[in-house]
Amino acid sequence: MKSTYEITIEVQPEDIDMLGHVSNIVYVRWIQDVAIAHWSRIAPLDEQEKLVWVVRRHEIDYRKPAMPRDTVIVRTWIGSAKRMAFDRHTEILRASDRRVLAQSRTVWCPIDRLSGRPTDVSPEIRSLFSVSE
Repeated sequence: MKSTYEITIEVQPEDIDMLGHVSNIVYVRWIQDVAIAHWSRIAPLDEQEKLVWVVRRHEIDYRKPAMPRDTVIVRTWIGSAKRMAFDRHTEILRASDRRVLAQSRTVWCPIDRLSGRPTDVSPEIRSLFSVSE
């Protein structure tokens, strides 16, 4: 496994649903936020200007709820890739006890910014954002 990348997020009042804990849709937003932050952090600027990523598939296992006033750690790492399907894994942990709140696997597809269509990526991007099986 290549190294992980993580961000820390404070639960906001607007993240709370009618059951009094963080809404499932917020977890999806956090999964996207950490993926974008990781991409922005390590991808060369010229590649960032050429490519955007769209989700082809989300699989999420919700384990425990995040609650008001929690701080969460959203940790991601890359997985295998096929031509236009790049796996990315994410864990969401409560910062106070490192308890896993959710785990996900997301399949991302690279899109050419100009054409808006799926595109191949450079060998550099493939090496940065995929691991060999």
